[in-house]
Amino acid sequence: MTMRQWNNLLQAAGYKQYVSACSLRILNLELIQMPSKDFRIVFMGTPEFAVASLKALHESGSNIVAVVTAPDKPAGRGQKLQESDVKRYAKDIHIPVLQPEKFKDLQFISQLQSFRPDLQVVVAFRMLPEVIWSMPQCGTINLHASLLPQYRGAAPINWAIINGDKKTGVTTFFIEKEIDTGYLIYKEEVDIAETDNAGTLHDKLMNAGANLLVKTITAIESGNYPKTSQALASSEETMLNGAPKIFKEDCKINWNKNIDETYNFIRGLCPYPTTWTVFVNQQTNEQISAKIFETEKEPSKHSLLPGTIVSDEKRFLKIALKGGFLKIKNLQLEGKKRLDIEEFLRGFKDIASYRFM
Repeated sequence: MTMRQWNNLLQAAGYKQYVSACSLRILNLELIQMPSKDFRIVFMGTPEFAVASLKALHESGSNIVAVVTAPDKPAGRGQKLQESDVKRYAKDIHIPVLQPEKFKDLQFISQLQSFRPDLQVVVAFRMLPEVIWSMPQCGTINLHASLLPQYRGAAPINWAIINGDKKTGVTTFFIEKEIDTGYLIYKEEVDIAETDNAGTLHDKLMNAGANLLVKTITAIESGNYPKTSQALASSEETMLNGAPKIFKEDCKINWNKNIDETYNFIRGLCPYPTTWTVFVNQQTNEQISAKIFETEKEPSKHSLLPGTIVSDEKRFLKIALKGGFLKIKNLQLEGKKRLDIEEFLRGFKDIASYRFM
């Protein structure tokens, strides 16, 4: 039975208001899964992480009637306007694109309402005002790159690695007033390898999240899906970690921490926003700033001060820490390009006279 037939039946029975698949579930009525073409979805996202989800939904047959993404922004030396990853893909598959400067703009709200969404899907996007997320009859769902309620916030991928976690995952949930606190729908765990950095884990979660989102929307379309309170889930956790936004000053390496903490910190911020440090010439006090991208652990016992440089000045450079050394695989001096350590050492003389601070 189609939605139109259901509506006719319900109206004949005295229900005057339009009834969606979601409200049928509230009425405890059995509903054969509504065809995707009858279930209207607005997708909201901006970066590459969101493209995988949009692509998966499109290829699964979901009826995406519009995409909302960030306005074009100037980038590069020429400051030419650049389209978001989501916008470029949406254009390729011929889906209308909205790019509001402000979500509370009445013209944008009117445009969004004109698409008559049954559901809105948010992936890697800005916070939405209530007038937007409460618009669809089935609500607005979000894909988050952690196992909520763990790592609520802007940088869950980075913080999971920084904290040395062995697993994380993706979660779908309904958006409510407080950020990342709405009812949970589905979760999927993802292992974090010892060699993963924020970039490789990003890709794992991006693909897992795309698949989980297809599963979630299929369930919502059918009117049969779980809703778990995060308050209940929080009570089952021994400790909840947050995932606040990371700023440049947060990325400075503290060489007084142990080898494991420092290794996790560096890989948790690689390739973006990237850790940085300063190394100082102990004779002239010259200070040089550098980004550190990749390292390798070398556990051992030693009596060197943290930050001491050990190098043959040709093939390797390692830094002393509590519990061993970190071998630096590549770095980038301020204003220069990223270099492998051998290439760096060929152009940098007397590295042994410096110390990382």
